[in-house]
Amino acid sequence: MEILSFLIDFVLHVDRYLETFVQSYGLWVYALLFMVIFVETGVVVMPFLPGDSLLFVVGAMCGVGLMSYPLSVGLLFAAAVLGNQSNYALGRYFGPRVFQWEDSRWFNRAAFDAAHAFYEKYGGITIVAARFMPFLRTFAPFVAGVAQMTRTRFTLYDVFGGALWVCGIITIGYFFGNFQWVKAHLDKIIWAMILIPGLVIVLGAWRSRRKTAA
Repeated sequence: MEILSFLIDFVLHVDRYLETFVQSYGLWVYALLFMVIFVETGVVVMPFLPGDSLLFVVGAMCGVGLMSYPLSVGLLFAAAVLGNQSNYALGRYFGPRVFQWEDSRWFNRAAFDAAHAFYEKYGGITIVAARFMPFLRTFAPFVAGVAQMTRTRFTLYDVFGGALWVCGIITIGYFFGNFQWVKAHLDKIIWAMILIPGLVIVLGAWRSRRKTAA
């Protein structure tokens, strides 16, 4: 319970933790941020790290001169792209070996073929959109690997989505993160970053199920 309480507090007050770390360890903060973004996007069992809020706070700190904007954007963009590539590679490697490419209790060839076809047709927009959705962004590249989405196609959308996510949120934080109203309501903004994309996913799944049932 103590670990859970700490994680929740860290997510909701990432600005305080990050500012303390910058003041205490200086340039080492960039290594920490690189690892957080890489692990969230590159290790399928770590979907709970605060990617969106962390990028927003980084932008805000860049806005007041505590961190370098170009260095932050460059490093975290690299972390986001490499993380997705790692996650994709894990899915591509372990998927066939776990499922053994035959109909069984754990694997259905028809379902796999359908997933592969989906990712070849819609995987690009899925990879880009998932960047902005907590939890989903951790699993989307892994599933793309399991579904054997073409690596060239995956990489194209991985780079585009990573640039849009990292540059977009850091830049928003840079320009708006230090407004007094934003600082006073940052915890609510973080909750919105978590809950709104989640509601979109749930609503989409519900509508898809209704169409299938009809």
